[in-house]
Amino acid sequence: MKISKNFEPLVAGVAASVIIGILSFLSFETSTGFWLMFSFGSTTLIVLVFYESEFAQPPNIFFGHLLGIIIGILFNEFFGISFVTLGLSVGTTVTFMMYLKIIHPPAAANPLIALFADVSINYIIFPVFVGTIVIIVSSVLINKFILKRTYPKRWF
Repeated sequence: MKISKNFEPLVAGVAASVIIGILSFLSFETSTGFWLMFSFGSTTLIVLVFYESEFAQPPNIFFGHLLGIIIGILFNEFFGISFVTLGLSVGTTVTFMMYLKIIHPPAAANPLIALFADVSINYIIFPVFVGTIVIIVSSVLINKFILKRTYPKRWF
């Protein structure tokens, strides 16, 4: 049975809480590492509200976040934080996302996260790699089985 359009926002809000709650639990209550970063909040909104969008498709989520954090870490390692590197790192991320056709708007914030938080190369695994996989798997399950939507449109 499909969820009524009147209840869809409530279900999506609860689902977003569950996804971020899972990542938060894994971050604070286990010894596996940090699974959460700020841009994941926006990613969760996109997969639950704009699920048909190209931005919401799994390759865009995964590779967009990966690209953004790698660029941010590289800028941080080679140039450090400044108004110049903050701007250039985001601009570089946007450029590469467009050329590679892996546009995911929340991931454009990842270079800022990398520079402000002074993260290391390990940040690529926790939270970016594993966090995006949790979001993708959760959003597939929630969209298909709870909200009865066709998601994703494509895997690759």
